[in-house]
Amino acid sequence: MEQTIMASHTVKPSSPTPLASKTHKLSFLDQMAPSLHILLIFLYERDQSKQQEEISERLKQSLSEILTIFYPLAGAIRQNSYVDCNDSGAEFVEARVHGRLAEFLQNPKFEDALKKLVVMVENDGDDDLILSVKTSFFDCGGIAVGVRLSHKLADGWSALAFVDAWAARCRGEGSRIIHPSFDVALRFPPMNSSWRSPMSLAVTNERFVTRRLVFEKEKVAKVRGLEASRSEVKDPSRVEAVSAFLWRSFIGAHRRAGVETASFLTTHVVNLRPRAAPPLPDHAFGNCITTAAAAVSGDGDGDLVSRLRAAIRGVDEDYIDRVVENVRSVDEGDNSSLVKPGHCGFTSWLRFPVYEVDFGWGKPARVCTVGMPFMNLVFLMDTPSGDGIEAWINVPDDHFFRFIQSDYDELLA
Repeated sequence: MEQTIMASHTVKPSSPTPLASKTHKLSFLDQMAPSLHILLIFLYERDQSKQQEEISERLKQSLSEILTIFYPLAGAIRQNSYVDCNDSGAEFVEARVHGRLAEFLQNPKFEDALKKLVVMVENDGDDDLILSVKTSFFDCGGIAVGVRLSHKLADGWSALAFVDAWAARCRGEGSRIIHPSFDVALRFPPMNSSWRSPMSLAVTNERFVTRRLVFEKEKVAKVRGLEASRSEVKDPSRVEAVSAFLWRSFIGAHRRAGVETASFLTTHVVNLRPRAAPPLPDHAFGNCITTAAAAVSGDGDGDLVSRLRAAIRGVDEDYIDRVVENVRSVDEGDNSSLVKPGHCGFTSWLRFPVYEVDFGWGKPARVCTVGMPFMNLVFLMDTPSGDGIEAWINVPDDHFFRFIQSDYDELLA
């Protein structure tokens, strides 16, 4: 669908950041995060009660107000060390999409078309642009709110906390906002700013495509049963079962593509907040994640669920302490798998309340993500119904995706 940019603004905090908060230190987990952006797109049906101009104005005003609470997002990252909270603001773009939302959702190239609904930049590692928002209006009255937020400041949980707080302020329920805590650097102190994260090795400049497999409730149940029959774990979670199923599919796809390796490796992103001692609060803002790594022999056989469960459960208090004491060796060990032949990686947003984000005109019809430049990455999200799983998969090309899809199709047969 064609699109027209109608306006571009800089939205600054409604109140200046206090002098005492002008410098926000990055934790070493922030420093380890690659220089790229988290992209979230919220798609809403027609709102007949409000005009486009009213919606845009309310979004901008509430964004300005919420940036006084999330003030680092209106600043600039300096030397991979701290944020200069200079109130320079966020970019806000308004666009018109010439078509109907229903047609857009039915587009065979839906995953590719989503990129038009977020602000795209030539250099995704542009640390001067922490936050940008794009509001797109469809001819039918449908609305898309695309958020682009620097991964240097936020993991997925923090990104959603910001959007949810912004939505609450927009719909006039600011009293319900849980204020973020910006002191993660006290628990994970920053390192020498010249240190380079091994995660950057995994960021690819190669061409890749993002495609989607949808596991509805019945398919999830079938996958859980299938993987339980292959494993000592007889009660795999949804995440464990679908991850193991797709890991096995990746192994088969790599072997059919001629990849020869002594072992096939995978990583799974793990939230550290509940695993730290004492636990970090849910409203701890920043990167509070690490990766758990698992491997299987080159023939691809093995109990994949058990390997995944052991790796993820191994991220405990002792593991975190080892990261604090020797972050380079631990993290290089985990993330080196992201650049080895035959790897695949997983990150899960299951049970993240993305479908609760209401700006004042109802809950979203769809929530999507695009653009994370990691090859062989699987991004797991809830379906709109909440009982299924959408797997957003980065692969080299459609030919490789068809290898993975063949296992999915066989599951449905």
